Amino acid sequence: MLASSVHGFSLNFVLLVLRVYLGAMIVSHGYFKIFRGGKLAGTGAWFDSIGMKPGRLHATLAACTEIGVGVLLIAGLLTSFAAAGLIALMVVAVWTVHLKNGFFVFHPGQGVEYCLMIAVAALVSGTFGAGRYSLDTLFLHPHFLTKPSHALAITLILGVGGGALQLVVFFRPPLETTP
Repeated sequence: MLASSVHGFSLNFVLLVLRVYLGAMIVSHGYFKIFRGGKLAGTGAWFDSIGMKPGRLHATLAACTEIGVGVLLIAGLLTSFAAAGLIALMVVAVWTVHLKNGFFVFHPGQGVEYCLMIAVAALVSGTFGAGRYSLDTLFLHPHFLTKPSHALAITLILGVGGGALQLVVFFRPPLETTP
């Protein structure tokens, strides 16, 4: 019995640490898009430059999504859906910016390594849930997405599907010009 309770505490603590880290990290990205650097206008111009048009709209949506899914992850509320939102953000980031730069983050322009790691961590969090120390546990039905296979499917399908849908509808890469 003691081993079971220690295992339960360890698992719940690790799930808490993972989702709070992911949530705080992505909230800070949304905050910076709105309040730092070029703010939404500068971020919107950058989105336009990479082919996500209209840029200002996508800057606003990205910042709000980052803050929204981050807060949900920190609170441990609707965790699989929040993790799916984070995966969708990473799908768009990988496809629009990082894929052409290879795998490693230290390549010029940064490769996909960092974004894929975030997506994998979000998939783990979405699959195994928020754990005992969460609003999911407090407010949702005890059997809500308790099967990891169901949570995995929801997180993966909504995450990859949401990102892919956004790309299909809005991504218009700039034409390459040769000198």
